[in-house]
Amino acid sequence: MANEHIVVENEEGVAVITLNRVEVLNAMNHQLDMELHDAVIAANADENIGCIVITGTGNKAFSAGGDIHEQRVDARDRTQEERDVRSAEHQQWMYDISASPKPVIGMMNGLAYGGGAVLASCLDIRVGCENTKFRFLAAAYGRINCTWTLTNQVGWPKAKELLFTARIVEAEEAYRIGLLNDLVPADQLRAKTMEMATMIAKNHRSSVIAIKGLLLKDMTADLRGMWENERDYTTNVARGFGVEEAFPEFLSRKGR
Repeated sequence: MANEHIVVENEEGVAVITLNRVEVLNAMNHQLDMELHDAVIAANADENIGCIVITGTGNKAFSAGGDIHEQRVDARDRTQEERDVRSAEHQQWMYDISASPKPVIGMMNGLAYGGGAVLASCLDIRVGCENTKFRFLAAAYGRINCTWTLTNQVGWPKAKELLFTARIVEAEEAYRIGLLNDLVPADQLRAKTMEMATMIAKNHRSSVIAIKGLLLKDMTADLRGMWENERDYTTNVARGFGVEEAFPEFLSRKGR
């Protein structure tokens, strides 16, 4: 079935998923959330894909957040139990995107507020431009989110500040605090993002997936636990390539 609110393109081993509700600043309704989740799952299952990019249509918004109009209709027309089920689905989908085995890069073409900021904080890498800005809005409207994602991106002290204040984070600050990995002019955003994504996609898939999996596992481990995780994986799960496999081009040149 064709997607209604996203566009998916495959380019040089990269799945580019574009949130496509430009008329409402790519606000995230139930249908878009479901399509996005399914597209990420499909990209992870595709052997030809080595990296995933998520962006928004236009130059104003990555995503303005949750669709307030849909939420208002849900509040009026759905029971509390139905709303709880839908909320649990959305929370699970955000977790699944964050835990995607393959790396996910945010091409941050514009503002990411509320749910858009939640989504951005779930991604591995974010590349931004002068139009990029973030706002973690939950405390401003009586909700709670990003406590398990934002600390991993900017550290505890800055995450507390951004979550407690719900203030706007402009592009320059986002780059300075590590919320953006790179900051480039808007007309270079896609080129820079795709350069990084294709570089990742061209590496050994099993190694990239294992590295991400270990990094996620290590978030709750001490230094020895981190060392043991890597030693166990590289000894008992997947040994690294031998010299013949790892450096075939170098060896074919006889080391020159």
